[in-house]
Amino acid sequence: MSDCIFCKIAEGEIPSNTVYEDDSFRVILDLNPANEGHCLVIPKKHAEDIFELDSQTAAAAFKTAKKIAEAVKKAFGCDGINILQNNGEAAGQSVGHFHIHVIPRYHGDAVVIKSQAVKNMNPEDFVKTRDKIIKSL
Repeated sequence: MSDCIFCKIAEGEIPSNTVYEDDSFRVILDLNPANEGHCLVIPKKHAEDIFELDSQTAAAAFKTAKKIAEAVKKAFGCDGINILQNNGEAAGQSVGHFHIHVIPRYHGDAVVIKSQAVKNMNPEDFVKTRDKIIKSL
């Protein structure tokens, strides 16, 4: 996609701090890191989000994220790692090109990735929800 900044970064048209590259992915340091070592796994082939990504590339992306997470943990000795992937503006996706965040985490760091229950559900609601998803598979 000619106007996609991540396509341009992935193809090397825009300079980046690349930590890993292969035929399918470029992994760069995030320009606005949550913590030092925050990386983005970017497929070279454009897909807006996970819904446009083929299954083979999705599997390879998460395999690459695991490899990077292991390297980040070794390099920084962090206490944990967040591996995040957002789809759509409502979910926090700010660039319309599928990517995975690998974020080193430390006990007591100031990074806030918040998720809290906002809907109270009873056991029957869970059954209905489960069945709705199963029917859609």
